Amino acid sequence: MRNKQLRPAMGLILITIIAMVAIDLACARSVPSGKAPSWQLPDFSGISLTPSPTAFSFLPPTRIPGAPILSPTPDSPHQLPAMRLEPERYVVQPGDTLGIIAQNYSLSVEQIMKANNLTNPDILDVGQKLIIPVPTPESLGPDFKIIPDSELVYGPVSAYFDVDGFVKAQGGYLLGYREKIDDQKYSGVELINLTARNYSINPRLLLALLEYQSQWVTKTNPDKNTLDYPLGWRDPQRKGLYRQLAWAANNLNRGYYLWRVDGVATWVLRDGRVVPIAATINAGTAGIQYFYSQLLNYDDWRTAISPAGLFAAYTRLFGYPFDLAFEPLLPPGLQQPAMQLPFEPGVKWTFTGGPHGGWDNGSAWAALDFAPGNEALGCVQSDKWVVAIANGLITRSEDGIVMQDVDDPNGLPSDGLEQTGWLILYMHVEDRDRIKAGVYLKAGERIGHPSCEGGISTGTHVHIARRYNGEWIPADQSIPFVLDGWISVGTGSEYEGYLEKNNQKVEAEAGNSTKNIITR
Repeated sequence: MRNKQLRPAMGLILITIIAMVAIDLACARSVPSGKAPSWQLPDFSGISLTPSPTAFSFLPPTRIPGAPILSPTPDSPHQLPAMRLEPERYVVQPGDTLGIIAQNYSLSVEQIMKANNLTNPDILDVGQKLIIPVPTPESLGPDFKIIPDSELVYGPVSAYFDVDGFVKAQGGYLLGYREKIDDQKYSGVELINLTARNYSINPRLLLALLEYQSQWVTKTNPDKNTLDYPLGWRDPQRKGLYRQLAWAANNLNRGYYLWRVDGVATWVLRDGRVVPIAATINAGTAGIQYFYSQLLNYDDWRTAISPAGLFAAYTRLFGYPFDLAFEPLLPPGLQQPAMQLPFEPGVKWTFTGGPHGGWDNGSAWAALDFAPGNEALGCVQSDKWVVAIANGLITRSEDGIVMQDVDDPNGLPSDGLEQTGWLILYMHVEDRDRIKAGVYLKAGERIGHPSCEGGISTGTHVHIARRYNGEWIPADQSIPFVLDGWISVGTGSEYEGYLEKNNQKVEAEAGNSTKNIITR
C-alpha cells in the first residue's frame, strides 16, 4: 500500500480525478494563490468522466513533489450569537427534556440542575419555571483547521474512495467485524458505507475517527475496552459499531450545520466547561470540535482537535486532508432545479412537518413532511402516490428510502452518483409498488406509496429533503425550497413552518386540519 514507486503516479491520478469531478459540476477547487482559475471547460462529449470506482482508491494520496500545499478552507469570521450576561427564566414546554433545554442554552444538564436544586434530570413538569444560569466560559477555543468541509460530507471526492479496498489493505479488526441488525448481518465495511450514505458523512472521516478512538482500522487486536464502544460513547443504548457510527455521524452533522447558520457561539464539553468558538474555523472543523465536545473533558478535547489528535490519525491514513479539498461545495449563486409537490394533481394532502432534520436530528433542517389527506391517523396503508419532485435517475430504493439524482438546472443530466450535484431523499416509501433503482423518472411520475417504513414514524407520510454535493440544504435558509411555487418558511422551531405562495399560506401541523391542506 505504501510503495513509494507508486506514490507520485497516484498523486497525478488523484488530481486528475478531482479535476474531472470539478469540471463535471462546473465547480473549481481552491487556488492556493487566491487567484481565480484560468482554465476553461474542455469538450468532453463522448468521453466518460467516471473512472473505475476501485482504481487506486485505497492508496493514500500524495502531493506531487514541489506542488504547493493547499491552504485550509478559507472562511470569513462568523458573526456568532452573543453570550448571555444575565440569568434567564424558562417555562418548561410539552416535549422538553433537561438535555434539550441545556443544549438550546449552551449549558450542561448539571449546571441547570445545580441552579434549580434539581435531583433527578429525568423529571420535569410542563409549566415548571427554571432558572437558566449564565455560562462561565473558558479561554477561546483553538482555530486550528482539521479537515476541509468536503471531507466531512459525503461529497464529490468521496465518490472515488473504495472503503472495502482500503480496509482490506489495512488488515485491522474492522476487516473481520460482523454485526446483526434487524436479523440481517453486516460487515464493518457495510456499516461504514451505510452510515456514510444515509447521514451524508465522508467514509474517510468515519474511518479516521474509528482509528483515533480504538485503532480498529489498523490493529488486529485492539484494546478490549473498545469492542462494545469503538467510538468511545459508552451508552448501553449505543453498543456496537452500527449505533456508535450513527451517534458519531449525527453529532458531526450537528456541529457542521449549526456552524453553517451561525447558530452556536460556544461548545459545552463533557465536564460542563464552556468554550467560546474561534470565529475563523470552517464547518468541517466545527463538526469535529462539536463531536469531541460531547465525548471528552476539557484537556482530552483540546488534544483530540489539535495537530496531534484526529488530524494526525487522518494524515497517517489518507495524507494531508486539504489535498482532497473540493471547494466551494456550494458554488456562488447556486439555485435549486425546478421542483413540484410530491403528489399527484387534484389529490388532497396535508403539510405535516416544517423544516427538520434531513436524516436524524443533527443534520440541517433540510426536510419537509407531507401526509395523504382524509385518511386515518397512525401507520395505515395508503393507496395514494408519492411522485418525483424533479427529473432524475433513481440511485437507491431500499428500506423505505428512495434516492433520486436530480438533473442540474443548467441542463446536465444525472450522473448516477449520490455524492455529486442535487440529490433528493424520499423517506417512508412503502415497499409495495416502490420504484426500482436505475429508473429515470420525470417530475410527476410515480415513486411509491407513503408509509411508516424506514426510520421512526408515528404516521403514514413522505419525508423529502435536498442535498447538493453531499451537503444537506436547509429548507428555510438562503437556497429556498420551492415546490410548485410554494416556498418553505421556517419559524426557528423544528417541524414548525409554512408554505407560502401568492399571499396564500399553509401551516405545518400534525394530523388533518383546515390549516395544512394542500393540493396541486
